[in-house]
Amino acid sequence: MSTEFKKVAFHTMGCKLNYSETSMISEDFVNRGFEKVKYNEYADFYVLNTCSVTDNADKEARKLIRQAKRSNPNSKIAVIGCYAQLNPLEISNIKGVDLVVGSEKKFNLLNELDKLSLGNGSNVIRSNIKETNTFVPSYSIGDRTRSYLKIQDGCDYVCSFCTIPLARGKSRSNSISKTINLANQAINEGAKELVLTGVNIGDFGKQTGENFFDLIQELDKLDIDRLRISSIEPNLLSKEIIEFCSISKKFMPHFHIPLQSGSNDILTLMQRRYKRSRYLECVSAIKDLIPDATIGADVIVGFPGESDDNFTETFQFIDELHISYLHVFTYSERAKTRAINFENKVDKKIRSKRSLILRNFSKKILEDHQNKFIKSSRPVLFEYLKNDKIFGYTDNYIKVAVDANHSIINTIQNVRLNCSNGNYIVGELAN
Repeated sequence: MSTEFKKVAFHTMGCKLNYSETSMISEDFVNRGFEKVKYNEYADFYVLNTCSVTDNADKEARKLIRQAKRSNPNSKIAVIGCYAQLNPLEISNIKGVDLVVGSEKKFNLLNELDKLSLGNGSNVIRSNIKETNTFVPSYSIGDRTRSYLKIQDGCDYVCSFCTIPLARGKSRSNSISKTINLANQAINEGAKELVLTGVNIGDFGKQTGENFFDLIQELDKLDIDRLRISSIEPNLLSKEIIEFCSISKKFMPHFHIPLQSGSNDILTLMQRRYKRSRYLECVSAIKDLIPDATIGADVIVGFPGESDDNFTETFQFIDELHISYLHVFTYSERAKTRAINFENKVDKKIRSKRSLILRNFSKKILEDHQNKFIKSSRPVLFEYLKNDKIFGYTDNYIKVAVDANHSIINTIQNVRLNCSNGNYIVGELAN
């Protein structure tokens, strides 16, 4: 394929893992001579890396495909990732889509574009996800000073609501030594903070006889300012991991632990691998050892069988935990999951009402958490300029904005936290 004057645009949906993989795939294009532009700009090729966790993700993908065609009606569009793996024929029937590439083959996207026969309809390249056993490492770089380091992929769990194992296959990862080499590449390209990401990162090392605790001990030796654990399952967040992070100068005081429900009955229906008591143990250990830590949780509302009492139980449990914020998901039926056949469906209006209640509660507990640190000073890694303010995150993942010269971007500065502005804290550089 001739790359002369060719422009390519990428858009990433969903999780941090997707961002890491898009970054690596886009780097292949740049190395082949393509000019990378923003997704809302004119391009010859548009690549949409999709998520398929909710119905909204599917709808958003369709909207973005139409947007690309409006920017350049003669462009070629490739849809890759989880949605492409799960619903390839459905996507191939969307007007304007030229190439549909599933989870494993997306890393060969350039080769597939080379083979693309224009004018012959959509080409679908999708491997059998059950046979996928290769791990493709990646890390994001360039967009932010934080780099998302992919340490694991796939999932061996069988949660009744989840399509991710169907889209990404079984759990797999690299060895610790290869992961360290990848981390050093990201550091050499300027990353000040590495965020460990994957589908189920606590499952790291199953093929090599290593484990996640072994990994973080080695990562702690790296020449980098910050390391951060992304979402980790409560049954895999051991006391020794929390204890290690409490004494580490590099692992940040921030944990995101999926809860999904505060009702043991609903957790059983979801086929989760823990109960409320285990979740409480994790949160209590963090609060005892790392009092300033920020703790976030995922919650699904409106799961089949969730009664008013179950929802109240979830709300009260979260209230008693005194965590910092929530990511709230409204349950949506997903094809090929066990839950789609469950009885006692929750009315969609009730689902929406429960979602709104928890989203509003999340705003309150986040502001309460932020207010605990007003008038104190914390280190902030500054990342980007927006509306004449420089934004960044504290060590414990509180968003901060200051009036300062953009030269502080990609540096860590001590900041006095003055007042809350809802979604972030307004601060000033400390002397």
